[in-house]
Amino acid sequence: MNIERRDFFKILSIGALTAAGSKSVQARDWQYTGRPPKAPALLYDSTLCIGCKACEVGCKKANGLDLDHSDLEKTFGVSNTWDCADDLDTNSWLKIKLYKNGDASVKDRETDGFAFMRSACMHCVEPDCQSVCPTSALLKDPETGIVSWDVDACCGCRYCQVACPFAIPKFEYEKAFPKIEKCFLCEHRLAEGQITGCSEACPTGATLFGEYETILAEAKRRLAVKEGDTYDYPVHTLESGVTKPRPAAKYINHVYGEKDGGGTQYIVLSAVPFSKLGLPKLPEHSSSSKSEALQHGLYQGLIAPIVLFGGLAAAAFRNVRQEEKEERRAQDEA
Repeated sequence: MNIERRDFFKILSIGALTAAGSKSVQARDWQYTGRPPKAPALLYDSTLCIGCKACEVGCKKANGLDLDHSDLEKTFGVSNTWDCADDLDTNSWLKIKLYKNGDASVKDRETDGFAFMRSACMHCVEPDCQSVCPTSALLKDPETGIVSWDVDACCGCRYCQVACPFAIPKFEYEKAFPKIEKCFLCEHRLAEGQITGCSEACPTGATLFGEYETILAEAKRRLAVKEGDTYDYPVHTLESGVTKPRPAAKYINHVYGEKDGGGTQYIVLSAVPFSKLGLPKLPEHSSSSKSEALQHGLYQGLIAPIVLFGGLAAAAFRNVRQEEKEERRAQDEA
């Protein structure tokens, strides 16, 4: 079917105006606003962790995750035995990992020592996973700051896995209707006035739950304690009333997650360099904040779509003019 030139440009103009009158799917209508005033948070103090993995069990119980069956049960049929997963997966949202060096004879020492690290979703203030998600399936709650996931919106692209600097989101490759799985900071328990399953299960206070500002203040108090001096370390929460006095370690003078990568709601203290524990060295500004700024700039006033339509119009105009010349030439020859 042939379309007259004026009709063609009329249709193209209507398309451009329609695009200009609507929001681009690429330009988001939200902006990062920092941590909510009463954002829930976790403090993990590696120097207090004994590697018991009670937090892993607490996480599974709190979130209805299956226990990982041990080789004894799989190979020899011994019932009621279980083991921990080797790493984070769709059925394990929290993992305690071990750092060791040399003869690993002294805890919390970089050389010839060992230390523990807790791996789980950091609930970033400016999450890369949310920024790259094309369908807004990953959402940061404006009141709690918890990064959650919407099963109905997810298209399964797995961009979130690639973007996360901590390699947290996991995809259910083995299922016909897969989901993205990770820690959601026990948001269902928080809604009922409870604390996270991991902090409730931790016997030493290595994982501490509370509002971010109070948790950060506690972390900085610990950094101010002189190595070897006794400190009353609270267990479960700052308000629990349960403490365990012990000599303070020689902390690295940094609260990981306060500003790293734009900040997180899961902060870490350690006596061993954080890079040794598997935490990436990140700038104070997140990569998502830069990409969002670029994206907003490109689509501010729908500049990019208008430029695109302009280019299409110019190309179409040249093609139509060429067709008209060929038609006239054919008519003259006839």
